[in-house]
Amino acid sequence: MKVSLAMVVAIFEKKSFPRKRSVCFFIHKGRFWRDYNSRREEDKDVPVYKRKRPELPNSRLRTTKQIDSLPMVDITFKFDAFNFDGICRTVQLTLCPIIGKDEGIVPVCYSRNVELANNLIFQPATLIIDVVAIIMVGFMIYHIRSKYTAVGRKEIVMFFYLYMLTIIFEMILITGIVPISSPAYQWLTAIQLGLVTSSFWCLMLNGFVGFQFAEDGTPMSLWSIRISTFIIFLITGFIAIATFVELGSFSRRSPGALWAFYILVNGIFFITYVISQIVLVLRSLDDRWPLGDILFGCFFFLGGQVLMYVFSVIICDNVKHYIDGAFFNTVCTLLSVMMVYKYWDSITKEDLEFAVGAKQNVWEVKELMAEDELSQHRNSMTPFNLRK
Repeated sequence: MKVSLAMVVAIFEKKSFPRKRSVCFFIHKGRFWRDYNSRREEDKDVPVYKRKRPELPNSRLRTTKQIDSLPMVDITFKFDAFNFDGICRTVQLTLCPIIGKDEGIVPVCYSRNVELANNLIFQPATLIIDVVAIIMVGFMIYHIRSKYTAVGRKEIVMFFYLYMLTIIFEMILITGIVPISSPAYQWLTAIQLGLVTSSFWCLMLNGFVGFQFAEDGTPMSLWSIRISTFIIFLITGFIAIATFVELGSFSRRSPGALWAFYILVNGIFFITYVISQIVLVLRSLDDRWPLGDILFGCFFFLGGQVLMYVFSVIICDNVKHYIDGAFFNTVCTLLSVMMVYKYWDSITKEDLEFAVGAKQNVWEVKELMAEDELSQHRNSMTPFNLRK
C-alpha cells in the first residue's frame, strides 16, 4: 500500500490515529525521532532509526542540534498548582505520558536513551541507581531484621519494603520496560503512585512508635499500621486510575485530586514525621547526635526535589541530555532513606543478652568464661589448708 504525502499530512492534522498507538521517543546517532506508525512491509527488517525520515511540512522531527538550539530559558522551571502540566514539561514522571492531552505531556529535555538487545531503554542512568537502591535497601532490611530486640523493628521494616516496591515499579515504568502504549501501563502507574503515598504514610506512623502510644511489636501496633497503609494505598490508587480512565468527574486534563495527594498529602506526611522525631529526640533522649541524621535526611530529600522540579531542564541541557533531574532525585531519595535507617539505628538499642551478630559481645563472654575456668583451675591446684 502506497501512502501519499497528503494522506500523511491529513493524519497528523486531524489526529485520526488511534490513541493507543505506540509513541516512541529516542535519540540515536545524533537524531531525535518520533515514530507514530507501525513498520511498513518493505521496512520490516530495518530498525526504525535507520529508516528515511519523512519530509513533512513543519515536521516535528528534529535533530539534537535543533533541540539544543531551542529557547529553553522560558521553560526551565514551571510549577502549577493542582496541575501537572508545568511539572511534566520540566521533568519526566511516570504519570506524564497518560495525563493532559491524548498523547500525554512530554518534557522539553530528558536524558538520552540506549539500545540494549534491540530494545530501547529510557533513563539508563536512573535505571542503574534504581538497581543500586534495591541492593542497598536489601542490606538495610537484613540488618534491621537482625536486631531482634530493637524497638520498632517490625514497624520500620514495613517502610523499607514499601520503598523497595516503589523503586521496582518506578524502574519498570520510567525505563520503558512496560511501554506506554500497553494497557497495563496506567494500572502499574496507579499502583506506583499508591505505593509512594503509602510509603510516606507508613513512615509517618513509624514516627509515633517511639512515643509508645501502643507497645511496639504487638498486634495492635503492627496491624494498625498495615491496615491503614493499605487503605491509603487503595485510596491513592483509585484516584490515580480514575483520573487516567476519566471515571466520573475525574479528568486527565485537570488531575487536581491526584496532584493534591502526590504533592500536598505526601508533603504533610513527611513534615509530620520530621517534627515528631525532633520532639522525640529533644524530650526522650540525652544524646543529640540523632538530630544530625534527621537534618541530613531532610537536606537530601529536599535537595532531590529541588534538583528535579526546578533545575532538571538546566541540568539536562548543560550535560547534553545524558542525565536529568530525575537521576539526582533518585540518588538523593536513596540517601535520605539511608539517613532514616541511620537515625533509627542510632536511637534503638537491643538487649545484649539476645543480640545477634554482635561479635564483640561474644568475644567478651568468651574472655569471661576463660577467666572463670582459669580461677577454678587455680583453686583446684591450691592445697586444702591454704584455701581455708
